Amino acid sequence: MKLSLSLGPRGRDVTPPMELILLAERLGYDAVWTAETYGADAMTPLAYIAALTKKIKLGTSIAQIDARTPANLAMCAQTIDALAGGGRMRVGIGTSGPQIVEGWLGRPWGRTNYRLRDTVAILRKIWRREYVEHHGKEIELPYRGPGSIGLGKPLKNIMHPGPIPIYIGADTPLNVRMTGEVADGLMAMHLTPSTMKQTMATLQEGIAKRTDGMTLEKFYIRGGVGVRITDDVKAALAAEKAHIALYAGGMGARSINFHKEAMVKRGFGEAADRIQELFLAGRKEEAAAAVPDEYVDEEYLVGPQARIAERYKAWRDSGLSELAIRMAPPEVIELMAKIASK
Repeated sequence: MKLSLSLGPRGRDVTPPMELILLAERLGYDAVWTAETYGADAMTPLAYIAALTKKIKLGTSIAQIDARTPANLAMCAQTIDALAGGGRMRVGIGTSGPQIVEGWLGRPWGRTNYRLRDTVAILRKIWRREYVEHHGKEIELPYRGPGSIGLGKPLKNIMHPGPIPIYIGADTPLNVRMTGEVADGLMAMHLTPSTMKQTMATLQEGIAKRTDGMTLEKFYIRGGVGVRITDDVKAALAAEKAHIALYAGGMGARSINFHKEAMVKRGFGEAADRIQELFLAGRKEEAAAAVPDEYVDEEYLVGPQARIAERYKAWRDSGLSELAIRMAPPEVIELMAKIASK
């Protein structure tokens, strides 16, 4: 299992933490991942990072497919990859919730599963340098919809990129299955060792439909974990609860919240309902307090170094291809490299 560094969404300070990234590169971390919400984008920082690094791979986690057309996404990725010397770019794609898709990006929510399928198919055609023609259930190229004057024609990429791996950020069974069918890898925000068996079984259902020789053993599965070195485990778990309550309680609509659904899937349905109820009522501190310690402990590595090393084994042995360490101080980056080397 490889290690990588996840920078997460950036606030006002969009400058990548280069000392941390360079440390990760020196220690053998495989990749650095950038994110986007409704502020800084995921692509631009990777060009900055590419200029100051030599070999660490560069990935988006995730690039929102409604923020760019598939062609623009392909252009951004292949341009960064060329600037980085080639073979370093990894494109992680996905959708945000309907509040951001329609409220910020100005796109209809539509049928996200089909839109992801169409995006992957178009990216592959572009990077194979085919004349791109695609008639999907959500995306059509050349465009022939309202406002078209009918002069669009299939075009071929004028650059000559190598193949760029495509990973999909997915959590629902429908989208995980589809990811196995069309992508090179899966990135799941709430993936834990306890959910890996079911996730791999669902991926296999999709992989079984392929004819390109892909197998579950070749398929890339990336998980993520927060790490905190401390002697006070209970306080460390409590410190993460406000963030979890924000996502499970308020990041999305009452009827559509993928983070809440992930909590339900892991057996914390009653807590998830209570957290959402409290958060949407404005009782955010109570919502945070309602997050069970066990839930936090499943997706974080906290405690003294010995406890972290012991609990890391479950991640290492779970079947993950890569474990992304969320934004952390240098001592955490160094500790995880040491633990992983044993």
